[in-house]
Amino acid sequence: MMKSKKENIAEYILWLWQMEDYLRAFPEQAEATQELHELNEMMHREGIVESGHLQLAQNALSELEDLNDQLLNEEATYRAAIIRLQPSLNLLKAKTDRPTMSDIEACFILLYQIMMLRLQKREISPETADVQARATQLLQYLSKTYLAMANATETDGEN
Repeated sequence: MMKSKKENIAEYILWLWQMEDYLRAFPEQAEATQELHELNEMMHREGIVESGHLQLAQNALSELEDLNDQLLNEEATYRAAIIRLQPSLNLLKAKTDRPTMSDIEACFILLYQIMMLRLQKREISPETADVQARATQLLQYLSKTYLAMANATETDGEN
């Protein structure tokens, strides 16, 4: 069942990434449901059959990055949470081919990689579990703030 960006934007991004990987691993399943068929068609149109992310996921990530920038300027508590995560995110970024990626994208990559390790029934260290908890908390806060702002915009538009 397709996740909704309006319900939880962070879960929506992770779900899209998971479906992309699923369709890459099992292309024969592309016709199993209408939803998979549509995602598979988008992947082909966008030329990301072998790697990359759908524009839907990139756009949602960009919206969260914009919100992150806004919150960094407005909320000291949020800024402190990012600063606490910074060393771990910088280590992760340094291990990729894109060390200048955003902190928010790094959080998603971290959570996605941990999700894949758990699916493989592999252990993660207590330190990694701690970083996971802090990254999850940060993305939950961003998602709730995103939802509140989207609802406020819809309400303002109705008046």
